Amino acid sequence: MRWLRYRRLKFRRRVLRPLRRLDRTAERFMTDILYERKSGVGIAIVRPFLRGLSIPFRALTALRRFLYDQRILHSQYLGCPVISVGNLTVGGTGKTPFVELLARELACRGRSVAILSRGYRSQPEPLWQHILRAITHGECTPPRVVSDGKSVLLGAEIAGDEPHMLARNLPGVAVITDRNRVHAGKFAIGHFGCDTLILDDGFQHLRLKAQLNLLLIDRTTPFGSGHLLPRGILREPPQQMKRATHIFLTKSDGTVDRRLASFLERHKSPRAPIILCRHSPKRLCEVHGTGTPIPLASLAGRRLAAFSGIAMQESFERFLEEEGAILVHRKRFPDHYRFQEEDLEKIFTTAIARGAEWVLTTEKDAVRLNPNQYYPLPTYYLRVEIEILRGEKDFQELLRRVGGQPPPAEHPAP
Repeated sequence: MRWLRYRRLKFRRRVLRPLRRLDRTAERFMTDILYERKSGVGIAIVRPFLRGLSIPFRALTALRRFLYDQRILHSQYLGCPVISVGNLTVGGTGKTPFVELLARELACRGRSVAILSRGYRSQPEPLWQHILRAITHGECTPPRVVSDGKSVLLGAEIAGDEPHMLARNLPGVAVITDRNRVHAGKFAIGHFGCDTLILDDGFQHLRLKAQLNLLLIDRTTPFGSGHLLPRGILREPPQQMKRATHIFLTKSDGTVDRRLASFLERHKSPRAPIILCRHSPKRLCEVHGTGTPIPLASLAGRRLAAFSGIAMQESFERFLEEEGAILVHRKRFPDHYRFQEEDLEKIFTTAIARGAEWVLTTEKDAVRLNPNQYYPLPTYYLRVEIEILRGEKDFQELLRRVGGQPPPAEHPAP
């Protein structure tokens, strides 16, 4: 047994760790290309090749849209309000806090809400089960119930980061993951009696008919470099925003750039209002969920180490510095990165060596941390919520269209 443990340790050290480093390096390289973060000979060589690949990608997305427009492929209606929340780009628009705000507001108005998510980077079904079901013509695997509205049933590794985070923050709201969102919607209606479905990341999901299409656009980088995947961050051309019933400019300061406003007015639906909102950091919470939340004022003059695995790490780090924190160490990982024990060991070792008092991360990263792991320094995550800056009347009208009575008094955030 000792020999076997030694061989496993040797395999992990010589094979698995280098492969993880290579995968992380490749993902970081692609991210730098997508977001135009760096330049160099290698990036200059790869960009024309990726630009060529974006041409068939554009053609395929246009063909798919055409098939649905011509009713060759059909969207399904489930008999209850479906609200689609999505974006034109990959990551970075702050969709999860917005979905949380929307679900909470609808639940407070008496709606029985379910959030349907694809469960990005959740644990996939084992291949052997998929093959066996295909051979035997067995029934589809039931959707994964992350929350039944009463308790959180699945962790982040199985459910995915965002679904687990939503389930944890939204008691009374069901959270279900399935690649087949029609299947998930029927399950939510049949098993939990839900009368309102929120389609998370659903702007490109055409199979389930949505009555409201809410499009989120990051004001700081609305369309990236203007290229489609895999050359840029666009999933489809910006002209497709005409499908949106409402447009939300996230990460806003309350104003709209003149050029962006002109572009939006030209390409959006004339009836789609533009609502400005921002991501508002509220407090610091312990990663292990114990103790009293700490006010943001405590960051001033504090020596911190920060790490994150999100799409827009710069905004997280910038906020900490704007609050007066001194970042003695910062570590960036690819989006949705699964932290390994050695990763955290290096972070804390460096943080202690550089005199950090606390270690900070984002809420989305915090759900991927081992709750039983010991941390040698106080470790917190930043709690962020969405605030409407302009267009509150349009937002309330949106909620009224779905139905339900507004709460009699202002309800506290969890």
